[in-house]
Amino acid sequence: MQVHNLKKPKNQKRKRRVGRGGARGTFSGRGVKGQKARAGARIRPEIWDYITKIPKLAGPTAKQGQPMGAQNQRPVFTVNLEDIQSVAKSGDVIDVEYLLKNNLVRKHKGKLPRVKVLAKGDIKKKVTLEGLEFSKSAREKVEEAGGEIK
Repeated sequence: MQVHNLKKPKNQKRKRRVGRGGARGTFSGRGVKGQKARAGARIRPEIWDYITKIPKLAGPTAKQGQPMGAQNQRPVFTVNLEDIQSVAKSGDVIDVEYLLKNNLVRKHKGKLPRVKVLAKGDIKKKVTLEGLEFSKSAREKVEEAGGEIK
C-alpha cells in the first residue's frame, strides 16, 4: 500500500462545491438551467404531494361568538304547543320518538334530533314531556294545563 492509494473514510469526505469559479466553465458542472442548476437547489419532498391530495376537514368552521365545537352540534328542531295539542291525547308521554312517529320532527343524519318546544298556540291536555328543551312561556303553559315536564 502506498500513500496515493489511501482514501479518506466516507464520512470525512467533503462535498464538492461547484459554481465558485475556477476551471469548470460557464455552468460549473451543473448542467443548463433547471431546478438542480440553481443556488440553494432542493428537491421538493415527495410527502408534500401526498399531503395536498389528502382530503382536509370540510364543513363550517366556528363562527364569531360560537363556542368551539358548536358547528358540529345537531340542529334544534322546533315544535309548537299547538302541534303537540293536535296529535297528543291526555296522559300521553311525549318524547323525541313520539314526535318522530307523528311526523313533527325528522332524524338528522340518522340520529335523533334535539327538539325545543315553543309556546305558539295553547295546550289543554295533560301530557308528560320528557327529554325536550323548552322556552319559558311554553313551560308555563304546559304546567298551567296540568302537564308535567321531566
